[in-house]
This record gives sequence, structure tokens and C-alpha cells, in this order.
Amino acid sequence: MLILNKIDESLFPFHEFAVNHVEVGIHAVDKNGQTVIYNEKMKVIEGLALEDVGDRSILELFNFEQEESTLLKVLQSEIIQLNVKQTYWNRNGTEITTINDTFPIYHDGELIGAMELARDVTALEKYVLQPFRKNSDPVTFNRIIADSSSMKAVISTAKKAARAKLPVLLIGETGTGKDLIAESIHNEFSPSNGLFYTLFCHSSDPLLIDRLIDDLSDIDSVTLFCERVDLLSIPLQQELLSILVKLGARDRQFMASIGDDPVELIASGALLKDLYYFFSSFTIRVPPLRKRKEDISPFISTYLVGRSDRFGSALQGITTEVEQLFLGYHWPGNVRELEFLLNEVTSLATTEIVITYDMLPLHFRMKSGDMTDETIQAADFIIQPDKELLPLDQFLHEAEVYYLHKAMKLHNDNVTKTANTLGMSRQNLQYRLRKIKK
Repeated sequence: MLILNKIDESLFPFHEFAVNHVEVGIHAVDKNGQTVIYNEKMKVIEGLALEDVGDRSILELFNFEQEESTLLKVLQSEIIQLNVKQTYWNRNGTEITTINDTFPIYHDGELIGAMELARDVTALEKYVLQPFRKNSDPVTFNRIIADSSSMKAVISTAKKAARAKLPVLLIGETGTGKDLIAESIHNEFSPSNGLFYTLFCHSSDPLLIDRLIDDLSDIDSVTLFCERVDLLSIPLQQELLSILVKLGARDRQFMASIGDDPVELIASGALLKDLYYFFSSFTIRVPPLRKRKEDISPFISTYLVGRSDRFGSALQGITTEVEQLFLGYHWPGNVRELEFLLNEVTSLATTEIVITYDMLPLHFRMKSGDMTDETIQAADFIIQPDKELLPLDQFLHEAEVYYLHKAMKLHNDNVTKTANTLGMSRQNLQYRLRKIKK
């Protein structure tokens, strides 16, 4: 637990025990948005190390705008927020959904900060929310929207994996649809390979593997999909590998997904090498949405048709301005972020026929404006006598933005390679990238 401000140190052991043994995440910030309390449960929910949060504000840690953060809402309004569902991405690109109760904190009548109590519903949301699908039927390959050549290649390889019934490793960022590829492999042949069982590995709960054993011990025909196995602790990965070996193949299909390059994950100690070897008979890389933007328009068209069929929505398309904005946006949350955005827009629409720029949420317009700004050129950093000099801080900030963007593009957005080239740690580069995107 991280507690930066202590009032009575003699009570610290009691505070520490209580905070770290409750089944809710606790995150408290001071009036400047800096973290002062961050408990072990919140660490499990958000996948961050304690040292990552001590000197950073909320906006530097997570991918959401200020108006979307319940903690910052309470800081600004001093109004309690109860049972608020919040979906966001942490600095490592992991999607998180929580139900939050957030309270202003006072001392001697003066606001000193805010505290949030968070209940993790990430796994539950994955059960009830089925994004990327053309309808609510079981996912098969012909129901996954894939107009780009890269996604067509993914599906072609996945069909080969389905025929071979060998272990499969799906590699890709959060929100790219790895879970749907896995389910499509399972449903490729009729009848399907029995039960489709997803092990959500975003939690470091030591009982996770025990539940897996209980659930599968009496089932012979099953597809086991270990979603984001790289988020498990190494001891739990070792335990999982032991169980998989004991279960054996028989009528069982084993699949797993990870969120980054396996070589980098193994080198950083986040992925057990033997577990990687177990799943890597078929390795399928699912590209991020920013590298397959041909899929954006077909996805939107199919989404709006489905929305019309289910809810009678009048929306039929998007304006050219919105299309260009979507094509220029980076989509850090990939297709899942696009669907969440469409959900937000269409839920507020009434008689509109097309989605216009003004219908987009303010937080998205702000993010997309920042991330698609290509107006800065190298020549802007050359001091010329006929130009007015910028303040030094502004000049250095713009130079850093330009240089980091160019460096990332040079290395195909690979953070590790870019960090090595720039002579900094991966974590430091990620922090700087988050900072310049605010």
C-alpha cells in the first residue's frame, strides 16, 4: 500500500491491514490530483505497480479525459458520485471497467482531496458485452467484420489453426478482437468443440487456478481460452502451465492471448517462457485498428444497421468530416473504443440521419484533435530572424512532441525499440508519450 500522508503513525499498521484486506480498490488523491493512497486491490484491478502511481496525476496514468474521471469530477464539484460505471485504459493499454463510489474528503472544513472505492467488473462486462459482432449469434469467422487484407490473413491463419486443433497464441493490443478470433476457432466446425471456457487472467487472485480445476475436472470436450495470460503473476503462470499439462489434449483445445510481443514480455519478466512455448504452435498477430483502417467504415455501417434493427435508430451513416476524423485518429482502444464511442453517440441521437462532428462527445473531439495534429514540421524548430521567438518552455515542449512522434513512427510504434534508441527506459518513454497526449 502507498500512503504518502500520515497523521498518526502508531495507527498505521491498523490502517494498512484494513486498506489492503478489503475487497474493493481504494484510490485517494489530494486536491491537485496526485495519488496519496493506492491499495493492493486497486493494484490488482488496474495492473499498475505502486511506484508507478506515487508521482503521477490521474491523467498521466490513465487514458480518459478530465471530465470522465470520477475522482476529478468529485474534486471539482465536491459532489458524491455513487455507483458510477467507468471504462478506461491504463498506461499499459489494459482495458478496465469498474463501478465506483467516490467521495470528497475534508479536513477542518476544507477540501483536501477525494477517495474512490472501486469494484472490478471487467470480467463481468466481457460476459455481457459482445462487441465487434454483426449480431448476437455465436461468433464465427464469417460474422467478424474484416475488409482489410491484414484481417483477412488473420482469419485465414485462424481457420488453419481450427483444423489442426493445436494450441494457439493470439497476440494483439486490448480491444482488437482476440477473444472473438478464439471463439470463431472454437465454432469453426459443427458441432463445436464442446464448452467454450474463458479464463480471464487480468486478476492475480490465487484462487483463479483452483476455480479452473474445479470447473474443468469433469469436462472432456472443452476449448480453454486464457485471455491476457501475460497479466497473471509468474507463480500463477507456472501453476497454470502445470494444470494444462495435466489436462492433456484429448478433446481439449487450448488458446491464450497476450497484449505485446512475446519476446519483449519474456525479457521483461512478464511472461513465462515455457508457457509461451506451450501455446505457440499457432501464433496469430491481430493488428491494431490504426493499421487496418479499411475496417472502420464497414464496421460503422454494420453497427448502424444492427442498431436500427434492434432499437429503430434513424442513423444511417457519418459525414465526410467525421469519417476523416476517424481515419486520422490513433484508436488506442482499437475496435472496442470505436464501439463504445458509437454507443455513446447513438444513445443520445433522436431524429438525426447521419453522425455529425457536433454529435461526437467533447472528450473524443479533444483527444482526436490532439492526436491528429500534423501541423508541426521540422522547419518550425529552426530559429529564423523574420519569425517571432517562442517562449522557451513552449519551444521545448513542441520539439519534444515532434521528436517523439517521429521516433515512434520510425520504429513502427514499438515502445521498447524506440526507448532503446532514445536511451531511456520503456516506462519513462510511456510516461512522456502519455504526458504529451493530454
